[in-house]
Amino acid sequence: MTRTLPPPSTPPTAATPPTATAAPPASAPAPPTPTGEELQALARRHGLTVSGARPPLAEYVRQLWSRRDFITAFATARLTAQYSRARLGQAWQLMTPLLNAAVYYLMFGVLLNVQHGIPDYLPFLLTGVFVWTFTANTLTAGTRAISGNLGLVRALHFPRASLPLSLALLQLQQLLVSLAALVVILFCFGEFPTWSWLLAVPAIALQALFSTGVSLALARLAARTPDISQLMPFVLRTWMYGSGVMWSLGRLAASDRFPDPLVLLLRCNPAAVYIDLVRFALVGSFTADDLPPHVWALAAGWAVLAFAGGFLWFWKAEEAYGRG
Repeated sequence: MTRTLPPPSTPPTAATPPTATAAPPASAPAPPTPTGEELQALARRHGLTVSGARPPLAEYVRQLWSRRDFITAFATARLTAQYSRARLGQAWQLMTPLLNAAVYYLMFGVLLNVQHGIPDYLPFLLTGVFVWTFTANTLTAGTRAISGNLGLVRALHFPRASLPLSLALLQLQQLLVSLAALVVILFCFGEFPTWSWLLAVPAIALQALFSTGVSLALARLAARTPDISQLMPFVLRTWMYGSGVMWSLGRLAASDRFPDPLVLLLRCNPAAVYIDLVRFALVGSFTADDLPPHVWALAAGWAVLAFAGGFLWFWKAEEAYGRG
C-alpha cells in the first residue's frame, strides 16, 4: 500500500518592512548679499580702489605733470618713427607743406589769379600753409589719439590725456622745423627780421593751446565714434578754404561781394585769426588794416575757451577710454 507523504512545509517568511526615505538635511540659509555701501566700506578698509577710476581734476593735472617726461619722449619717438621707412626721412616734415604750397600757388595764384592785389603773395601763401598745416595735423592726430593706441590704453594705467597732448607736442615740433625753413624763404623774398617777428611767439602759443583743446575734444569723440576720423578730412578742407589760406579775407571784405556778417564770421574764425597774426608778424606788407578788430582778444579767447573746454570734456570720460 503506497503511503503519500505530505508536502514539505514552507518556513514562515518574515514580513519585509517598508523602505524608509531619509529626509534631506536642512540647508543653511544663504548669507545676505552685501549692499553697495558695505562693499565700498570694505574696499576702503583694505585700501582697494576702482581700476581706471577718474581722479579729481586737481589730482589729474598733477598726474599729467608727473608724466611730462613720458609725454615728451612719446612725442619725440613718434616723430622719429613717422618717416623712418621713407628714403628722405625727416625731410618730409618740410617737403610736405612746401609741396602743398606749390600746388596751391599753381591752382590759386596762377590759374585763378587770386594773388592779384596781394603784395608778396608767395610769403603770404607759405605762411598760411605752414600755420594751417599745424592746426590740421593736430586735429587729425587727436582723432586717433585713443582709438589708435588701444593696446597701450588697455595695458597700462596713466592719464589718458597724455596721448593727445603728446601728439599735439609732436605737431608743434614739426611746426618749429617748418618755421625755420620759412624764415630762410622769407629772406629770399627780402623779408628780414624786425621787432614784429617776436609777435609770432605768442600767436603760435595761442594757436597751440587752441589746437590742443580741440584735439582733446576730438579724441573723446573718436574714441566713442571712430567714424569721426573718416569725416575730418572733409571738415578740414572746408575750414581751410574759409580761413584765407590762399587768399586775403581782408580783400574779400573790401570787395562788397558778400554780406558783412558773413565776412566778419570768416575773419573771426580761429584758424583765420592765428594765420593773420603770424602773417602780421612775419610779412611786412601784411599790415594791421588786414587784421580783424580786437584780434588779440579773439586769439586769446579762442585759445582759453578751446583748451579749457576740451580738457574738461576729455577728463569727464576718463573711465570710459579703452573699454567696450
